[in-house]
Amino acid sequence: MTSLKQFIRNVRASKTIADERAVVQKESAAIRASFREESTDSDVRRNNVAKLLYLFTLGERTHFGQIECLKLLASPRFADKRLGYLGTMLLLDENQEVLTLVTNSLKNDLNHSNQYVVGLALSTLGNIASVEMSRDLFPEIESLISTANPYIRRKAALCAMRICRKVPDLQEHFIEKAKALLSDRNHGVLLCGLTLAIEFCEQEEDEGGHEVIDKFRPLVPGLVRILKGLTTSGYAPEHDVSGITDPFLQVKILRLLRVLGRGDAATSELINDILAQVATNTESSKNVGNSILYEAVLTILDIEADSGLRVLGVNILGKFLANKDNNIRYVALNTLIKVVAVEPNAVQRHRNTILECLRDADISIRRRALDLSFTLINESNVRVLVRELLAFLEVADSEFKPIMTSQIGIAADRFAPNKRWHVDTMLRVLKLAGNSVKEQILSSFVRLIATTPELQTYSVQKLYAALKEDISQEGLTLAASWVIGEYGDALLRGGQYEEEELVKEVKESDIVDLFTNILNSTYATQIVAEYIITAAMKLSTRMTEPAQIERIRRFLGSRTADLSVEIQQRAVEYTNLFGYDQIRRGVLEKMPPPEIREEQRVLGEATTKRRSKILKDKSKKAPKPSEQDMLLDLMGGSDVPSPAVSTTTNGPQTTADLLADILGGPTTTAPAPAQPSKQTSNVNAIMDLFGSNGSSPAPQQPQPSSAVGLLGDTASAPSPVASPPPTAPAHTVYSKNDLLLTFQVQRNSAGMAQIMARFRNTSNFGEFTGVGLQVAVPKTQKLQLNAINKADLDAGDEGQQAMRVAALNGTLPAKLRLRLKVSYAKDGANPTAEQVDWTEP
Repeated sequence: MTSLKQFIRNVRASKTIADERAVVQKESAAIRASFREESTDSDVRRNNVAKLLYLFTLGERTHFGQIECLKLLASPRFADKRLGYLGTMLLLDENQEVLTLVTNSLKNDLNHSNQYVVGLALSTLGNIASVEMSRDLFPEIESLISTANPYIRRKAALCAMRICRKVPDLQEHFIEKAKALLSDRNHGVLLCGLTLAIEFCEQEEDEGGHEVIDKFRPLVPGLVRILKGLTTSGYAPEHDVSGITDPFLQVKILRLLRVLGRGDAATSELINDILAQVATNTESSKNVGNSILYEAVLTILDIEADSGLRVLGVNILGKFLANKDNNIRYVALNTLIKVVAVEPNAVQRHRNTILECLRDADISIRRRALDLSFTLINESNVRVLVRELLAFLEVADSEFKPIMTSQIGIAADRFAPNKRWHVDTMLRVLKLAGNSVKEQILSSFVRLIATTPELQTYSVQKLYAALKEDISQEGLTLAASWVIGEYGDALLRGGQYEEEELVKEVKESDIVDLFTNILNSTYATQIVAEYIITAAMKLSTRMTEPAQIERIRRFLGSRTADLSVEIQQRAVEYTNLFGYDQIRRGVLEKMPPPEIREEQRVLGEATTKRRSKILKDKSKKAPKPSEQDMLLDLMGGSDVPSPAVSTTTNGPQTTADLLADILGGPTTTAPAPAQPSKQTSNVNAIMDLFGSNGSSPAPQQPQPSSAVGLLGDTASAPSPVASPPPTAPAHTVYSKNDLLLTFQVQRNSAGMAQIMARFRNTSNFGEFTGVGLQVAVPKTQKLQLNAINKADLDAGDEGQQAMRVAALNGTLPAKLRLRLKVSYAKDGANPTAEQVDWTEP
């Protein structure tokens, strides 16, 4: 039989995968044959197990050698035990049934006279202990943790940590032992004792308790003395690492002090002085010192420290930002993001250094610096920071642009010093990254222009000039076409705007030529075509030259046979309007500014209810068989009775009012004020125009994103289920992969439960698509489930899905029980669907 060294040589000498496979198979067969011979030679068995461990590192199957490892454990020779325990730790895990056979060997070796044999048993138990083994062997660990041998004490402390993780009830047997370890003079034992104490405290903190932490708090003065001794001691060769005495122990002490001082002012007061000493005296030229400084900063920021100490911590992080090591800069940026809410002024002092990180070669540094930069923006520095961010946007990677445009737009909305600056900033964003601007930001920009009459002339001139220069940015094209269509008369008038140079004269033919060029270009997506067609139709009432109006009519007529049904429908309807000049001018008058007032919210709610009734009537159809089967599968194998399958309203938003369709329609976000009576008198004429009469609703048309949609009037269908009030508590139902699902439940006087499900993307850069929820209820209840209002969630976005549960007979139980199926796809990956059983708290 070949030796281990020769076997390794043979594997490494293989020139192809096939050769290596042949060597491995041959050796595996030889090992199996040797095991079958039941040889009593421990050298042969040890050689075979050693080769099995090498096969394990290669990813080969080694399960047939598990029993041989157990035979080595029973050997009295130390060499056999050492290899046997190594094989047991690697080839077995806590779920293997054969592991029960190891318990007796471990029990014997834990009482062995040789400290190294005891150490082997402790290491193995600390790695693979199961619940049963923990219960059987904890008395031995409890006695070993108090032994006089420091080698055994430190291994027993780590083994106790594993046992307490497996069986939390045994923790009370080790708390006093752990407290005794914290006063040990041996650094190794003290380090392991700190690890055990931190485990106990953090585990209890996660469970919301304080009893264990209160038991360890009296030890704080002793820990402070130990830490002070480490920081002020001279050269200690046995513990020195790059000129610093035992940095591992210092970090552990700081971490335990952080846990003990969190939320306790008295304990924090005891820690403040030593933290200041560590922060000022630790050498920061090497990573060893930086690790201690970083842990000290985390402790300062987590306990009830005074403001001066927190400023010192932030300044240390500021020094980290100037370090050449990318890892140190990354953790500094990551920590500052959490600190900025606590000490904003201290973080602001390092603003220039943070902005310099935006130009770093490492993409992770740039991403963290970008996140931190947005948190720093306020009223006093918005001009400076946004200017820097716009400079970075010009050279940023494409993956940064969507989040940057959104964040700049939000910052401009919140902190803009004046509206002129706001318009200029958003115009710059559209020029630099128009293809990455999201619909919400675009809508906000257009709403700003619509509600600021004194800037409308300036805005339309700037947007026209920008669009004429570059038609490749879709966001710029959409915003400019809407504004030009709405305020084209101001553009044609021209003139001077404050200190601006005289704006070049714009002819009517120039605008028509520009729109024609855009539609004939490769950048004319369907939504761009929809916006341009609607804007051109509006311009037909803003222009005065008959020749140009005729060009627009022919231009629209050429689109009446477009492959897109939406574009074709718009073109046909708009072309027909040319035969009714009086109606056309009334329909295409300027849209009122979207003022959001309380009385308009009430009006919007009434409109929502009217539309919801129409949608509800149209949605009373049986679900498809596949949906029923899916929900029945969802409920399968449970004690929940057979479900009442919900009917979901998934159709496009519809409207019964054609005039509202042409004008964009009121919404709950920004409903338009009532039109003057002279316009409403034309409704019947419009209905006759499209083959209907004024007394009955016009054929319901889908209302996709269009030019008027920029003001928010293309929202998804309103929910027929009233949402619970904001005061209803939110219960977390699902939290995984950065997707958070919460329920708000409100029961009304009729005995029904109204539930608002809220999906939130909690990540910084991730994107979810196809987010949705399917729900099943017991057969004694009925469910009405609406479609989600937003199935695609970018970073920070939120989608809502309303539902209503009612009892078929009697009343609902005190606690609702639902079976849910959450489906989504993250960052373009394969769709995920997970089942969740939820019971109302």
